[in-house]
Formats: sequence, C-alpha cells, structure tokens
Amino acid sequence: MLDLLYSYKTTVKFLGSVLGPDYEVVLQDLSNKNHSVIAIENGHISGRTIGSPLTSAVFQMLSSKVYEENDFVANYKGVAENGHILRSSSMFIKDSNGNPIGLLCINFDDSRYMELHEKLFSLIHPGNFVKNISSGLSNSTDNIKDLSSSITENFAIDVAALREQIFNDATTNLNTPVDRLNQNERKEIMIKLHEQGLFQLKGSIPFVAKRFSCSQATIYRYLGEINN
Repeated sequence: MLDLLYSYKTTVKFLGSVLGPDYEVVLQDLSNKNHSVIAIENGHISGRTIGSPLTSAVFQMLSSKVYEENDFVANYKGVAENGHILRSSSMFIKDSNGNPIGLLCINFDDSRYMELHEKLFSLIHPGNFVKNISSGLSNSTDNIKDLSSSITENFAIDVAALREQIFNDATTNLNTPVDRLNQNERKEIMIKLHEQGLFQLKGSIPFVAKRFSCSQATIYRYLGEINN
C-alpha cells in the first residue's frame, strides 16, 4: 500500500509546478498521523514541511467516515498561519478495500488576486463602492454550498501545536476555566476531543490531564466510558 501512496509524490511535484506558487499541494500518509506529510510543494502557504502532522479538519473527516461515500471533499475553508483564507480540497487515496491510506490535498491562496482586484476597482470607482463589492465577494467565498460547509482547516506545523489547536477549539466557548470544570463538563469536552481525533496524537493523555488539572488515570477512565 505504501507503493501506491508514494507513487503520488510525482503528482505532487507536477501539480505544484503547473498550478504555481499560490497553490500548496500536499501528500499525507494516514498511517503516521503525527508526521503525516510525506511530500509538499509551495509549503510557504501553510508553513508546513515534510513531517508535519495531520490537520484537525482531516481528523474530523476520518472520525465522521466521510470517505465511505465520497472520494474527496472540495472547497472547504482553510486558515493559514498568516491569517490568509484558503480554499482547500482533499482527495482520499484508498486501498483495494476502500479504506483511506492517504490524502492528496490542494490549498489555494487567492489573496494576491483579491488585492489586485481591489486596487483595480479603486482606480475606477468611489471608495464606498469598492468597499461594498469587496464585502460581497468575501461573503460569497464564505458560503460555498458543499459537503465541506461545516469544515474549517487550521494548519499546525508540529504535534504540540496541533494538540493546542484542537483543545482550544473544543473549549473556546466555555464560561468556566478549564481546570475548574465539573465531571460532566469535562466529559462533554472529552467527547469533543475524541471526535476531533486528539487522542490519536502522541502525548495527548498527559497533555489533557495537565490542562484539566487531573490525573492521567482520570483521562483514561473518561476515554473508557466514551468508547463503551
């Protein structure tokens, strides 16, 4: 199966050259989630390199088993480290049984084109007109009608950053400090973290235990209850 996956390395280099510097092309190995990126072109877009981990969006796709009825997820929102909004798409590379073994991903950064568009319009239209047009374009890109509408991808360059990212996403709306949650509140957060694939990452048990100010045995107990 690795031969099948690695055969896409040439495709990554080809697409990166053909599409140009505004398109990041990435090949990921799902058997090594902590260091999944095995080939990448134009990595300056997300800041990732070979050896970077899976993203939280990919964990979400795998957890929901979207690959069972779809060969790819297209045009979902990505957020680069520099704040640029990306148009992201991922194709599942599957074995003969239909199980995903890898991903071929393309992330398009259109910020240069948007800047040129705004400059061009500013030359021939009043400021308020340009502002309204730009706002309308922004809204249209945020409303892509697709399977991907509920997915937002943030890119982490290492496992530690990805753990923080997933944990912060799951706890961002809490009114109570994380280390003061009661048992039921902790369990609700644990379910979210489990669904987002956090515990497939190395070192996640001690990481969550530290954030919750509890023992690792408590985290294992929560996971046992969730799995049962």
